[in-house]
Amino acid sequence: MSDEHSISSKKSSFTKSSSNPFTDSASNDDTNEREPYQPPEVAKREEANILRAKILVALIIILVASAVGASTYLLVKDQEKTNFENQFAGFASEILTLSRQKADQLFSALDTFSVSISSQADAENALRNTSWPFYAVPDWSLKAKGLAQLTGVSDPDVFFYSIVQQEERDKFNEFAAQAIPKSYQESVEIEETETTATELWQKTIPFIHFFDPENNFQPGPSPAKGELIPVLHIYPLRFPLNHPLIPTLIDIAYVAGADALVDMSRSIRRPVMGFTVRDVGTDTATPGSLIIQPIYNTANSAAKQRKVVAFTGLRLHWLDYFTNVLTDGEFGVIVVLKGACPNLCTFEQTVGSTASSVVTYRIDGQNAEYLGDSDLHDPKYDDMEITDVFVNLGIDESELPEGTCVPTLTLHVYPSEDLAQSFQTSNAMQYTGVVAASFIFTSLVFLLYDFFVRRRQTKVMERIMRQDKIVANVFPTAIRDRLYQNQEKQQQGRGGRHFEHGDFDDGLDIFDFEGESHISGSAPMADLFPSVTVVFADIAGFTAWSSAREPHQVFVLLETIYGAFDKIAYRHNVFKVETVGDCYVSAVGLPEPVDKHAVVACKFARACKTKMKEVTLKLEVSLGPDTGDLDLRTGIHR
Repeated sequence: MSDEHSISSKKSSFTKSSSNPFTDSASNDDTNEREPYQPPEVAKREEANILRAKILVALIIILVASAVGASTYLLVKDQEKTNFENQFAGFASEILTLSRQKADQLFSALDTFSVSISSQADAENALRNTSWPFYAVPDWSLKAKGLAQLTGVSDPDVFFYSIVQQEERDKFNEFAAQAIPKSYQESVEIEETETTATELWQKTIPFIHFFDPENNFQPGPSPAKGELIPVLHIYPLRFPLNHPLIPTLIDIAYVAGADALVDMSRSIRRPVMGFTVRDVGTDTATPGSLIIQPIYNTANSAAKQRKVVAFTGLRLHWLDYFTNVLTDGEFGVIVVLKGACPNLCTFEQTVGSTASSVVTYRIDGQNAEYLGDSDLHDPKYDDMEITDVFVNLGIDESELPEGTCVPTLTLHVYPSEDLAQSFQTSNAMQYTGVVAASFIFTSLVFLLYDFFVRRRQTKVMERIMRQDKIVANVFPTAIRDRLYQNQEKQQQGRGGRHFEHGDFDDGLDIFDFEGESHISGSAPMADLFPSVTVVFADIAGFTAWSSAREPHQVFVLLETIYGAFDKIAYRHNVFKVETVGDCYVSAVGLPEPVDKHAVVACKFARACKTKMKEVTLKLEVSLGPDTGDLDLRTGIHR
């Protein structure tokens, strides 16, 4: 009884003194209050790892989707460009091939035509005892019409030029006055014109003439110098623009550009080609080319006295030449025709006539359109240019005087913007959209799956947290975390399996620490705490009281009192060691050091004693009137 009294006296001195540190303000209580329950560090790490993994997966999906989408877009665009280039290359090859075939056919037909004239003239001159230049081609219109059909070019102009010396001028004029009306009559019959041969002759200047540029291009006799090269035959009969006269007997030796063609053809004894213009000044003005083919006095190419005595001329119109080159559905091709010799550009001697060595056409299917007398292709398609020599007359430069231009024509083929646009489809965007939609769908599936997994994990985590709280009630937070860390290391050492709090088959269980065998040989956790205060509290009068009570009543009392003590211990950061019967054992300063641990222990003891009185008084109704007589004895050891 003396010991009990001494303890009570000491206890009374602790609780009744108001000047000692045990009666500190409430702020000190707050300072010493324990932090709320925190999940274990391993759980936080796993949550962070899962979050990082999700972010990484999301970034990978975004990057892969962007890369695949961009690749799809670029691949489709590149395929469209390839299709466009291949299609254009096919169109260009078709144009170049057909153009060369037409050119070969044209020159072959023109050569055959000139040889036939030479052969027929040679025979008739020998029969009639006549000679050049006094020769008119019989059935001219019929033969010229056949030549026009053989060239493969629609609507060409065919000419026959005689070479007349100055001393033969008058005699040739008389010869022409008889031969030309007959040729007109044949043309009227062949061409089925409404104009009569007499009317045509009346619209013809009956002598060799030229249009004098110094006299406002008025017709007059050709100058009395050099050779004269008049037009004797024309097919079909056409009137020059803004002029009521048929250009028969016009001297082409004074037509700018044509004189150079004639001189070159005679010099190299080959056909030559230059640019010319028809219908200048009208809405249908389109360039063409004049081809000069020499005619010899004999068809025998080995004859020593073989010389050029006349010329056949063929003027084609490029607009007609490029018609029917492509088929319907093939369109948007730009053709630039370039002549190597600007000095070989000829034009009709009428006011306002012009000529150019560069012309541009657009070909759409079977139709062709003249664009202008310059290179009018779109420069952005320069890299797609396809060029080929269109007309190569096989002229040896050594045959020409030094500095003389070699007459060649080249075709430069380019695509148009319309052709390019026809291959610009929405497929790239559509395919990219499909890829994007696929990734979006995949992402949605991933999110949906993550939602269900996370919901399941949340349930599992809630169960784990409840179990962890039970563990937390048994072990302090620091000890609990160290136990988890040691257990995780052991799991990794046994095969790398990650620790899961809810996995009580292989993971942490509160019963794993009952014996040394459950720790798998790990070193015991033992720390030194030099500053600790131990609090012992037991219930005075409990033995007599419990002997008169039912077991459940005893349980209710202990559960209620110790539950209240646990809450007070939690608030004051007091570690509950154990309960033995009616004895409650706790400590301050472990497992976490606490400043003024003795003061905290005294506050805890006083709070428990006060709480004890409140609880026993409330339990008197259910547990009996003598319940309120129970008291709390506390002992503090530092």
